[in-house]
Amino acid sequence: MTDNTAGAPIAPARAETGLDKLYFAAWRWHFYAGLFVVPFLLMLAITGFFMMLFTTYLPEYGDRIAVTPGGAPLSIADQSAAALGAVPGATGIAQYIAPYGPANPALFEVADAADGMVVAINPYTGEVLRQTVSGDTWNLFFERIHGTLMIGDAGDRLIEMAASLGLLLVVTGLFLVWPRKAGGVRAMLVPNLAASGRGWWKSLHQTVGAWSAVILVLFLVTGLAWAGIWGGRYVQAWSTFPAEKWDAVPLSDKTHESLNGNGEKQVPWGLEQTPLPASGSAAGVALLPEGTVIDLAAMERIARTLGIEGRFRATPPTDATGVWTISQNSMSYDGASPTRDRTVHIDQYTGRILADVRYGDYAPAAKAMAVGIALHEGQVGLWNFALNALFCVAIVFACISGVVMWWKRRPEGAVRLAAPPLPADVPMVKGVILVALTLSLAFPMLGVTLLAVLALDVLVLSPIPALKRLVS
Repeated sequence: MTDNTAGAPIAPARAETGLDKLYFAAWRWHFYAGLFVVPFLLMLAITGFFMMLFTTYLPEYGDRIAVTPGGAPLSIADQSAAALGAVPGATGIAQYIAPYGPANPALFEVADAADGMVVAINPYTGEVLRQTVSGDTWNLFFERIHGTLMIGDAGDRLIEMAASLGLLLVVTGLFLVWPRKAGGVRAMLVPNLAASGRGWWKSLHQTVGAWSAVILVLFLVTGLAWAGIWGGRYVQAWSTFPAEKWDAVPLSDKTHESLNGNGEKQVPWGLEQTPLPASGSAAGVALLPEGTVIDLAAMERIARTLGIEGRFRATPPTDATGVWTISQNSMSYDGASPTRDRTVHIDQYTGRILADVRYGDYAPAAKAMAVGIALHEGQVGLWNFALNALFCVAIVFACISGVVMWWKRRPEGAVRLAAPPLPADVPMVKGVILVALTLSLAFPMLGVTLLAVLALDVLVLSPIPALKRLVS
């Protein structure tokens, strides 16, 4: 297509063909979607990179501090006593996190009158290696921005709208750069570094966008699965593990989501909405000898008996019907493989196993999400971290280059958006509407946003000459 240089008129150079009209219509939607999406993509890429860095290689609770193995580790009781002794006003252990390996510390979340404290303990000596207020980490700070802009549900909805429009951005962007003549594949996949001015930026923008498109869709979909509307009310609700699979096990009125602490996601996506089992019945499978004291030491014995190796979490009950929970999952960064996810619930009175959920028990969407989230967070090895870091840089560049292209294209001295022109009689309107309806049905927030933008463009901007000049 003809490239508009800085200061040139922005009307289409060849609007006489149907393909040109469809091109300019897609370009206009790409432009409007970008206006809303670019700030959010920049925020998501930057905060996402730092979240990945802190959770994968720089955990802030002391998870990866190196310790020197020195014979047999202290008992869990002695380690927890050391953790409790380090926190004035401690009221108990809210969670025990086993070490990644013999050369790493054990973590104890100690409950107190304030926010709680996570204490890293040398398992061989009982030495306190680090103390961190629970939730007072850079990772959680970036996570709150990443997920809600730190403004709760309103922020969640705005980000869901941006992620939904991001899918439209990908679809229209791929249409704009899709090869329409011989040799066009090279222009889409290989940048023309010999170009200058806006042409140079355009070549790099479309190449980076084309290479990033598939990964961006995967990131947007896995991110949307956490969102309040598409995720919480549709996909996650349909894919939640059914508690009815636990035969004759009494259920609590609490869900697994209640196990998430301080806003940190620790529970597998497919279990968040599943009710917890309740203690106080004869249900379950006995694993411990009768008369065994049900405490942290017993939880470690159960975990190792069940074949859970390395790092796992043991969470005590919080009320009279609560259960002990043993979990090892990629959502908690317990291991690199999401296919090893496991969540076990134990009756606090009898020590009987009430529920045992593994990756193989998840619904197909929950399995896909378990793998997708691990990849999204860069947990599956150094290659995954490096690829995600490169992707974050690519997204930042795509956003910046899009803004630069707009700035160079707009007429000099003009105070207006300089949006791509709205062509008349766009061909294949029915096909375009069908695609838009399909995307809108799949992603409700996208449909709401599209209707709002379309109404604004058709009913408000286009009929009024002054406003039409402002956005054209």
